[in-house]
Amino acid sequence: MPFFEGPAPADAVPITFVTPQSWPEIKAALPAVAAHFAAASKFEPTPGRSLILPDADGGFAGVLFGLEGHPAHFRDPFLPGKLASVLPGGVYRFSNAPHDTALAALAWALTAYRFDRYKKKKDDLPQLVPPREIDLARIKALAAGVTLGRDLINTPANDMDPDALETAAVTLAAQFGTEAAVTIGDDLLKENFPLIHAVGRAAAKPPRLVDFSWGPDDAPKVTLVGKGVCFDTGGLDIKPSSGMYLMKKDMGGAATALALAHMIMARGLPVRLRVLLPIVENAISADAMRPSDVYPSRKGLSVEVGNTDAEGRMILADALALADEDAPELLFDFATLTGAARAALGPDLPPFYTENEPLAAAIAEHAATANDPVWRLPLWQPYDKMIDSKIADITNNAASGFAGSITAALFLKRFVEKSRAWTHFDIYAWTPSAKPGRPEGAEVQVARLIFDLLESRYGTGAP
Repeated sequence: MPFFEGPAPADAVPITFVTPQSWPEIKAALPAVAAHFAAASKFEPTPGRSLILPDADGGFAGVLFGLEGHPAHFRDPFLPGKLASVLPGGVYRFSNAPHDTALAALAWALTAYRFDRYKKKKDDLPQLVPPREIDLARIKALAAGVTLGRDLINTPANDMDPDALETAAVTLAAQFGTEAAVTIGDDLLKENFPLIHAVGRAAAKPPRLVDFSWGPDDAPKVTLVGKGVCFDTGGLDIKPSSGMYLMKKDMGGAATALALAHMIMARGLPVRLRVLLPIVENAISADAMRPSDVYPSRKGLSVEVGNTDAEGRMILADALALADEDAPELLFDFATLTGAARAALGPDLPPFYTENEPLAAAIAEHAATANDPVWRLPLWQPYDKMIDSKIADITNNAASGFAGSITAALFLKRFVEKSRAWTHFDIYAWTPSAKPGRPEGAEVQVARLIFDLLESRYGTGAP
């Protein structure tokens, strides 16, 4: 637990945040032993630098931590979270305010995350006395949602197969008093989800669609769709080994949807939440779909398989068509969809697509306040012809190779018609190198910003 529960102990080690502007005054007020130690250590208040100060008895007198001063090109509100990865075990408290106390406390919790399922040795982590001014219950709900998503993504595919991902979704639904419906195997054909079936039928564990709802029937409808490809070989258009290594994270969209659903339900937001997870493994066998195959879709559009490694948009298409039939007020989908998005914006900045201008502005606003960055890319209509097929209504892969993230979004757009506002997020779901608040490994992107947006729009609910 990253936070110390109960009354703050008297010996909690104080953390003092310093900037170039505040350092002279803070340095002058230090006890003599601590001041001499800081001078001997050549401590300077550079962003991210920390120093544990001794007291006269050899214990901890406190911790100094550098923050950005004025002016600064960029101020990272998650920077104080770095302390959770560098301080020894013990109990600590903030003695003065960082740039954003709530985000600093959240960053502490997110940095303290460890995926230790397969390790015998557990880290002795520092604990933070929660600052009085923060909403601790809210921060714990956000951190719990992120932890759920990270754990799902980090788990290797031998333990996070379609059965396991289904179980995680069903368990979450039951935790909050609702029941999930699961359509599996050939029943997908009976219930008119032919694309989900086509993508997943080659795997040892059959494809499926998980569907659950929560909240009052008369509340605003908010639907989340998450891509649940538990492992992606690329199918017959097989990936090279270098491209396959991280494909356990190809269910990151489903993990993101579940993380966000946890936040919404834990905080009791007054919405009618629906979660749809198409879950498959894109495997290779005699029954695998082939390049140039043509399949029907739930929407009625025929889809030509231009590339079997563009499978995510196919399973999303059937799920989005189902979601759209309900005409939700807000429809969000999350998917580790294209390498083109990473080539354009890198791993930390997912693109999003929507034609709703007020919603786009709200997403950008909450991305900034939640420190959950995204960048809008256009649903550029002239590129729509790039996904036309000569023998079907649409192809799953633009032959040119240009604008891959945009054409994937345009493909999905073909399956959304009735929803009042739809947004697609092309996420990476992984942090290649550790940053404050973002340990190396699985990452839940965009869930916190959407939670903030929903909370702002509909209210806080009744946890």
